[in-house]
This record gives sequence, C-alpha cells and structure tokens, in this order.
Amino acid sequence: MMFNSQRLKLARERRGMTKKSLAELSGITTRTLSTYENAGFLESIDENTLSKVAAALNYPIEFFFQDNLELLQQNGVSFRAMTKLSATKRDAALSAGSIALELNDWIESKFSLLNHDLLDFSKEKFAEPEISATLLREHWGLGELSISNMIHLLESKGIRVFSLAENCLDVDAFSFWLDEKPFIFLNTMKTPERSRFDAAHELGHLVLHKHSSNNGREAEEQADKFASAFLMPAASVVATISEYPQLDDLIKLKKKWKVSLAALIRRTFDLNISTEWHYRQLNIALSRKYGRTKEPEGMEQRETSLILTKVFDALRNKGIKRSELLKELNLPLDELRALTFDNNYFGLELISKMNNVTGTKSSTQPTTLKIVN
Repeated sequence: MMFNSQRLKLARERRGMTKKSLAELSGITTRTLSTYENAGFLESIDENTLSKVAAALNYPIEFFFQDNLELLQQNGVSFRAMTKLSATKRDAALSAGSIALELNDWIESKFSLLNHDLLDFSKEKFAEPEISATLLREHWGLGELSISNMIHLLESKGIRVFSLAENCLDVDAFSFWLDEKPFIFLNTMKTPERSRFDAAHELGHLVLHKHSSNNGREAEEQADKFASAFLMPAASVVATISEYPQLDDLIKLKKKWKVSLAALIRRTFDLNISTEWHYRQLNIALSRKYGRTKEPEGMEQRETSLILTKVFDALRNKGIKRSELLKELNLPLDELRALTFDNNYFGLELISKMNNVTGTKSSTQPTTLKIVN
C-alpha cells in the first residue's frame, strides 16, 4: 500500500486546520507537511512523522493508505449564504461530504438501498417553486397531509441523508447529486423545526436545480419558497387559518405542520392571509416575546435517519463489534458519530459491558433492509 497525499489534505481540511497549525501541532515543519500533501502517492514515508500527523488529526494511520476519495466540487454543492461562509468552514463541510460518500459506498456494498424517486424541474421554465412542491407531493401521493417525519420521507424516496459535525456549525445544510444519487446533509445543532425546513429546502435544490445553478440568492429564495410550500400546502393552510391570525393561535397551529412559528407567519403572508402590515406586527410580537433563537413550544424530539438506524442495528444483531467496523472503514469514531446523527452504535461499549454482566439482551428494532450477498 502507498501513502495517499490527497487523504492527508482532506483530513486536515476536515479538522479545520491550516498547514501551519497542523505542522506546529505535529512538531514538524510546514515545508515537510506541504511536501507530503503534494506528493501524490508515495511508496515510502517516515513512519514517525506520519504517526505524529495522524495523532494530531486524530485519524487512524490506515486512512492515509487507501485510494482517492471522491472530492466534492464547490459549484456542485448548494451552500446557503456562500458569501458569509469562510473557506475553512466550506472545505470542512465538503470534506465531510467526501467521507460520507465513502461511508455510503460501504453501506451500499452490504445493503440494498432504494433508487431515487425525485422529479426534475430544473429544465421546466413553468415549474415555479410553489407548483413544483405541489407536483412532487402529488407524485409521492402526499396530497395535503402534514409530513410526520421529513428525514424518513426523504430516505423512502432514495435520498441519502447524513448529519453534520460540530466543526460545520456555520453550515445550515447542503445537498448535491452524484451518479444519479441525491445527498442531503443536515446540521443537528439547529432546532428540530429548523432542521425540517432545511431538509425541505435542500429537497428544493435537488428537484429545482439538478441541471442548473444551485448557488446564489435567486436559487436560495426558490428553495425557501419550495420548502414552505412543501411543508405547508396552500390549501391546507388556507382552510385552517383565518385572516389576520393572532400569535397565540399560530403557536398552536404550527404543530400541525411541525414548522417554526416564524415560518408559519411568513406562509400566512405569502398566501395573503396576513397583510404586509399584519405580517410585520406578528414578527415584532414574535421577536419581543421569544427572541430570534428560542422556538415557542418546540418539538420535543429531533428527526433522525431511519436507514442508518436500521443499518447499524443489523450490524449489531449480526454480532459485528464497533471496533471491527472502525478497523474495516479506517475512519475516526467521532467522524462516524457526527455523520450518523450520533447513532448509539458508536457509543454502545458501556451498555454492551453492562449487558454481559447482567445477562440481559439489548432490544432492537427489526430491519427490512436487504443485505447484499
């Protein structure tokens, strides 16, 4: 096996480090680190130096001796507010996407996942966000129903959904297409309502901008309008909310669609239920009473991936230990935990030991995933 410099650069960017900071932490010169990052494939490398670098990055040494990772291109990924996103945060998020692709490839080598069932509106000039959301709901047979779980819905339509790590906090969410497979990444540090809206927003990018630009203010506005219409169907909202609604009434009603109060207030304005003046008054009342960070009567439980839960439940049921999986994947534990909605498979060591002592068995949900032979 040969040392792969591409993986060193990706791991450094994933950790949000500059060459200088990593070199200092590793106890080597910046010149030496630059040499390793630009070397391509090396048949031999100083083991002591590599050990220091790997320890500083908290990556297994084996990670650096594998084939190239799939590198995501910035212009193919939907990033909200690109002008406000630092290059370091952007690169960390793109690197997270590359690692998730490797994890997804491994999962697909073991399990049979669904092909996508998305429509493509990117070439349809008539398909406005509101219309596109309605057409996709009809295609999926949702009608005017409230969506009980956005992530489960997306996964049931063949979308691969992963979570974002702590060093990507400045990134709300992002999405992209690769080899006809749609991917969405969600920041789990946001409120549950915000994550649902982010998921719908990224779905908007996938269907509206598959073959067109998914960056820029116009694309973001289109994705926002799509998300609002997809989560809160016009007919359902109009039939439920009377004109000039009061803040307390909307707090109760927002639970029907599992959206934030701010999102529902905006929807009443877009659907002409609230006038511009009334819309402003509702926002003033919202800001005064709750501020801009607290969600009144928010959802108690965050939505997470069902597919990933089933995958790791299946591995656990087959007796595959976490240490065995880490050795096979050659990925850090914290990266896997961050990408899989903090799945408890990566934190079961203590529970497993307790079960061995007490003689109890951990309960698991049956999985319907098909295992690839």
